[in-house]
Amino acid sequence: MISQSESIAHLGERLRAYRIGKNLTPENVAQRTGISRAAIYRYESGQPIRVDVLGKIADLLQVSLESLLGVGVEYCSSALAFFERMRQLEETAEQLSVLFGPISYLLTTDDYDWVLADVLAESIPLDVDDRAQSLLEIEKILKILKARKKSYRERRPHIISLISAAELEYFCKTGFIGCNNPQGVDLEDRVRTAKREVLNIIDLLREQPMGVQIGVLVDSAPGASFQIFKQANHSEVAVSPYKLGSFANIRIGVATISSAPESIRLHNDLTRQLWDRSLKGESAARYLRDAIGL
Repeated sequence: MISQSESIAHLGERLRAYRIGKNLTPENVAQRTGISRAAIYRYESGQPIRVDVLGKIADLLQVSLESLLGVGVEYCSSALAFFERMRQLEETAEQLSVLFGPISYLLTTDDYDWVLADVLAESIPLDVDDRAQSLLEIEKILKILKARKKSYRERRPHIISLISAAELEYFCKTGFIGCNNPQGVDLEDRVRTAKREVLNIIDLLREQPMGVQIGVLVDSAPGASFQIFKQANHSEVAVSPYKLGSFANIRIGVATISSAPESIRLHNDLTRQLWDRSLKGESAARYLRDAIGL
């Protein structure tokens, strides 16, 4: 059970995430709502906020009061807002249980980030109306993702990462690309990039560093990605349509974040079920090497 002060702090985090998701600055929010810029900064830092003021901001951000208050389920139709919420939740999580394909972003190498920028740009179709806006958001998304990775490496929360062997095979076959036949791209180089990431996972499987548990799934895996954020007295689960691997998606979908006990229990049960059926350690490393031909 979280305290009232923690609840207010979490409200401030949600305000910031949804504001970022709308590509608004605190100054923009102040101008459009008539609330002072200083007040916006205070609210986002975790200071108390009146319900009528919160309502004005919710209307501007086009988000429900329930989502801002964390009552029931948060809905994120912006990848930018969703990844910012993940960053916030990871900053205090003691354990992470992850099923995000093809590889949990937190366990990727720094080289992955260099290629990811191009992959995200390739993933945005040339003929969509929001292409210009989506391209502008890529830099902001990458900044948030790198902040997530930096925080993870500094804090080292325990991570349980579930990985689909079939998805890794496909990743290495197609290469790290954002769409079919991307123009001006060296596909062989993208295949090498994908294989380097899989080799990094194989190294982690063999070395088994403290606080990192990886399970390789060799049969069916859920279609949806999810991540459980566990603290001593509180847990939340995020379910995402957004993808950061081959054929990435940062445009379409609605992600959810919930602290509902039933949702937490069901996803914990699913994690245990998948973990029990997964390959680990040296046996998982050998399986991946043989399956992918590394």
